[in-house]
Amino acid sequence: MDGTEIVAILISKKFRIPVGQIIMFINVFIFVVAGFVFGPDSAMYSIFTYYIAAKVMDIVVEGLDESKSVTIISSEYEEISEAINDRLGRSTTLLYGRGGYSKEETQMIYCVVTRLEVSKLKTVVQEIDKNAFISIQNVADVLGGNLAKKSIH
Repeated sequence: MDGTEIVAILISKKFRIPVGQIIMFINVFIFVVAGFVFGPDSAMYSIFTYYIAAKVMDIVVEGLDESKSVTIISSEYEEISEAINDRLGRSTTLLYGRGGYSKEETQMIYCVVTRLEVSKLKTVVQEIDKNAFISIQNVADVLGGNLAKKSIH
C-alpha cells in the first residue's frame, strides 16, 4: 500500500498482532496529523478507506479459514454438542464448570470453528436453547489436534 506494510509485517511476527491492525494504527496517526493540515473531512475519508483496506489485508494474510474458539454454556450441553458434531462436522470438548452466582455444577462446550462456520454454529445452538450463553474469541494460532472437518452424514 504505502510502505507501512513492511514495518507492520515485521512487528506482527514479533508481537503476534494482525498486520491490518498495525497498519491501521500507523495510518490513523498519520491521518490525525494530516487532518490538522488538510481538514477533518479528508482525514475521515482516508481513515475509512484504510480501515476497509486493513480488513481486506487481514483476510488475505490470515485467509478465510481464520479460527474462532467458542465456549457455550447451556443446560442442553449434550444435545448441542451432538448437533455441532452432526451438523457442522466439528468435535467438541465438554468442560466442567460451576456457576459463580448459582453455584450449580454444569458442563460447558468448547470447540474451534472457522470464521465462516460461526453463523451456522449460532443458529444450531439457538435452535436448541435460546437462552444459551455463547462466547466467541479470535484464535491467533491452532496447533495439534485434528482440525480437518469431519464428513457430515
